[in-house]
Amino acid sequence: MLEQSGEDAASPWHQGELAMQRSLGVVERMDGPGRNFVRKAMPEQHRAFFPMLPFVVLGTVDAKGDVWATVRAAQPGFMSSPDPETLEVRLPREPADPADAGMEDGAAVAMLGIQLETRRRNRLNGVIRRTDAGAFRLRVHQSFGNCPQYIQPRAAAFVRDPALPTTLPSLRFHELDERARHMVESADTFFVASYVDRENGERQVDVSHRGGYAGFVHLGADGALTVPDFAGNRFFNTLGNFLVNPKAGLVFIDFETGDMLQMTGKVEVLLDSPEISAFPKAERLWRFTPENIVLHPDALPLRWSRRTDV
Repeated sequence: MLEQSGEDAASPWHQGELAMQRSLGVVERMDGPGRNFVRKAMPEQHRAFFPMLPFVVLGTVDAKGDVWATVRAAQPGFMSSPDPETLEVRLPREPADPADAGMEDGAAVAMLGIQLETRRRNRLNGVIRRTDAGAFRLRVHQSFGNCPQYIQPRAAAFVRDPALPTTLPSLRFHELDERARHMVESADTFFVASYVDRENGERQVDVSHRGGYAGFVHLGADGALTVPDFAGNRFFNTLGNFLVNPKAGLVFIDFETGDMLQMTGKVEVLLDSPEISAFPKAERLWRFTPENIVLHPDALPLRWSRRTDV
């Protein structure tokens, strides 16, 4: 466990994020952005952004402490913000989705709103206040935006009523099968969830986007995924969480079929490894070993097409 100093306690960042920033010598430089851009409420542009979206990415933690990432879709307007500290979300429970177990009343969750066609993305985390089985309120603890780097632009369209679930059953594995391996090896996009339990007793969950050229994730013969970490905003929300709590939840989407692949497992951050040079422009790597895997054929009612005009 990383030790926390008095300097750390006064920082807007937790000890894992600070450790990552120290590795680059940018702690002082990142103190101001942390205080200015990581807000305790949503700015007006974020409140207007979420209701436009046809899908949202969520990060949750189940009763065993495993973290999951998921993607849920509905007609735009399924999210709304009655005030800057609240996001109302109308989504039915989904027992086949392991992330749903972490969406009980009082649970800490994270959300990523991402508009692939414009490459806009905004993140937030907070606590669920469940109103019924079909909706919940998220009380915001942190809200901040991200730049458009590494987002592959795509346009989305519904192929069925999102209220009608797929009739295909989910499949569970402990090792990646051929279909799942292909989804990983051909991906140019995935989403990753992580979390830490802060010293004040609050659980802080994060879910974020990862992107690159198709095939940027290396899948080893042992089933472990090696992921390059490129230059970014230096917040290090994900990798900072990994240093404190080496658990991750990943979700991959097949944008042509709507299939969704979820994994939860252990993660290791590689700050100084000869392997880094094998990944162009990577500054560091992280390695994920899946422990539980769920493949949902036709899970999402959306299909995406690549855009080349942005």
